[in-house]
Amino acid sequence: MGRGRAKAKQTKVARKLKYDGGGTDLERLRRELGAAPAPAAGGAEEPRADGER
Repeated sequence: MGRGRAKAKQTKVARKLKYDGGGTDLERLRRELGAAPAPAAGGAEEPRADGER
């Protein structure tokens, strides 16, 4: 018993996260995670270990 209010709040938060787009700063996230910048599309690919492309 008593779970109705908690579940309603979770549903509200989940719905807000799902439908409220544009709030994610991808550059900031990338810096925080220490990830290297994404390679440019159409660039040269590194050869695979098995020799195929």
